[in-house]
Amino acid sequence: MARNPVTWLGTPAFPVAAKKALTDTQLRRNLRKATTTIRGKRSLAVGELPDWEDLRRAGEAVKNEVLSNLDSYLERLERSVTARGGIVHWARDAAEANEIVLRLTKAAGADEVVKVKSMATAEIGLNEALEAGGVTAIETDLAELIVQLGKDRPSHILVPAIHRNRSEIKEIFRREMPDAPATLSDEPRELAEAARAHLRRKFLTAKVAVSGANFAVADTGSVVVVESEGNGRMCLTLPQTLITVMGIEKLVPSWRDLEVFFQLLPRSSTAERMNPYTSVWTGVTPGDGPQEFHLVLLDNGRTATLADEVGRAALRCIRCSACLNVCPVYERTGGGAYGSVYPGPIGAILTPQLMGNLQDKQTASLPFASSLCGACFDACPVRIDIPKILVHLRGKVVSAKGKRGPEAIAMSALAWVMRDPKRFAAAQRAGSLGRFVAKGGRIGRLPWPGSKWTDSRDLPVPPAESFRAWWRRTRG
Repeated sequence: MARNPVTWLGTPAFPVAAKKALTDTQLRRNLRKATTTIRGKRSLAVGELPDWEDLRRAGEAVKNEVLSNLDSYLERLERSVTARGGIVHWARDAAEANEIVLRLTKAAGADEVVKVKSMATAEIGLNEALEAGGVTAIETDLAELIVQLGKDRPSHILVPAIHRNRSEIKEIFRREMPDAPATLSDEPRELAEAARAHLRRKFLTAKVAVSGANFAVADTGSVVVVESEGNGRMCLTLPQTLITVMGIEKLVPSWRDLEVFFQLLPRSSTAERMNPYTSVWTGVTPGDGPQEFHLVLLDNGRTATLADEVGRAALRCIRCSACLNVCPVYERTGGGAYGSVYPGPIGAILTPQLMGNLQDKQTASLPFASSLCGACFDACPVRIDIPKILVHLRGKVVSAKGKRGPEAIAMSALAWVMRDPKRFAAAQRAGSLGRFVAKGGRIGRLPWPGSKWTDSRDLPVPPAESFRAWWRRTRG
């Protein structure tokens, strides 16, 4: 089976990538400003709803129902889409999905496609696969366009160019956009107008559009995309052929269930009461919109994730990015350090499961990219207990190393020390000497093997007197 391209080849393990990111002061300023602004606005939007916690529990319940009966809901969706003139394709992995999209694009006589922002197509590396097949993919979301033109990688689920400021964007447009005005400034209005003029020509000539999906309704076969700019609406209505690549977990049973997510998603993502553009289509309508609709249902590690009773909760994710905006780790390192299409807390639990390889050094480092503060769980609109899954995956990573792993060796040594009262007392006395190498109440560096710990975190100064010594001194 083809390698799952959800991670970026050549990206180092998280601690190495994070250390480099922390030296980029401009990146940290950009991230701090953006995440702080989004957090504040989201808090106000959520605070307007007195039943917010009830909505979260309702969203959790709907998603759990879908995951518990995913096979029957997928079959129902296929019947509904087919009955309304659409064609359903099943893709086991990235290679199959990319082959299907490329084949359909070629059959439509197109060498260029316009794209709606989609995490699923980024997950499978669709743009690169299309390019290798002679087809150019044009990102139409403004932030995705910035990333594409800058030959960059997205740093955020919702705002892929969150790590760029407007001066950097101006330089990218001037350098990479042939029709950008020579006098283009860094004013947001001018930047948006330049992108609009550039993309309008692409919309009017495109034969094929590719989209992802926020939701699909099993009862009716309807597919839903929500967005803020209107570029998605152009892609979903103008071309003759529409190809949607959708993760198999994006289902909801009925239209009534959408009511819950239409309240949860905009407030958690863009801090809006409702999405500016909500596009829904059901199969093919003669004379209106695309006359050929293909739905590619993507597995790519999802059924394997579903088999894990703890880890499967990650499949409830609705890609709102709320967990990124509250994460103290993400705010300081940005998305690039995660080496994955899915950054932040959700990426730390979703990527290793989709990859299915916890022996890969980069993938195995992601569950440790967290302080376990729990802010992500509090923010998640579908109540994914991310800290619980992180600890669960950490256990899997350690188990995969076997008895020769550093954690297993450390625990064996600790067990040997603690089995004997004299050895334990001697270890306590030796540990108290650590206060002599401390600075400012913390131990920042220890020799190997202690350096494996202090490379990424400090140790508190041990007390001068252990409890055992205090008891002996005060109680005889």
